Amino acid sequence: MFKNILVHIPTELSPRPAVDGSVSLALATGAHLDAMAIGYETASVPFVVEGSVAVASLFEVEHAQALVRAEAALRVFDIEARNAGISYATRAVGALPIDARETICASARLHDLTVVVQPLGEYNSYDNVIPRELLFEAGGPVLFMPYTFHGAFSAKRIGICWDGSRLAARALHDAMPLLRAADALAVITIGAAGPIPSESSTDHLVRYLAKEGLPAKIASLPASKSEVQSILLSIAADESLDLLVMGGYGHSRLQETLLGGVTRDMLRAMTVPVLMSH
Repeated sequence: MFKNILVHIPTELSPRPAVDGSVSLALATGAHLDAMAIGYETASVPFVVEGSVAVASLFEVEHAQALVRAEAALRVFDIEARNAGISYATRAVGALPIDARETICASARLHDLTVVVQPLGEYNSYDNVIPRELLFEAGGPVLFMPYTFHGAFSAKRIGICWDGSRLAARALHDAMPLLRAADALAVITIGAAGPIPSESSTDHLVRYLAKEGLPAKIASLPASKSEVQSILLSIAADESLDLLVMGGYGHSRLQETLLGGVTRDMLRAMTVPVLMSH
């Protein structure tokens, strides 16, 4: 089971989905939570005024204000975690966006799981960038909570999105702690998503899970590539799934995150939590 979980607490978007999801997950698993909130500093301060003393002073003010924003966001988490009686720690960070990315991604590499809030596309905030960067840079699974999520997180009914690829297998193995505790598993395949190698077919996956003591049913539907994300969410609704598990496709290059089609669509619109691995 996951023992150490990192939680990204947004400072410019609602932290509630990350707070509710992570605290309830810790209650169910006994995991320790490390919550990190980042107040973003502006990179334009040095150009506002001349003089090293004045510039240094502006930097100090900007850093202090960033920390205040981070600490304010953490208060919501602190109240809920303390009331729940779980093991946790909080960290407020003030940093330029590029430094914030490096800090939280490095921290995620020494945690079993990272919990983030689904990016809210219409808002121009670095809080939307951090979750995508974590997917590709954490080196482990990332649990995306829908920005509409509230209440307790449950993973009793889980859908495994399967295409036989390395990334799907990575997500499968990363999600094992949750799969072992689930009541029902569904292996989901989409006919038009691409051919699945015979040695990693859905039948082989079901037999593999059975050997692990995890019975699973198969849910397979035909769909065009543009329909894959909507079909996945439709199956999630039909099967009353609490969680989807899937590979995260794309890469991060030159501070630009390039997402695969289904991954991009899922991050834009998700109705249930999604655990992704890259």
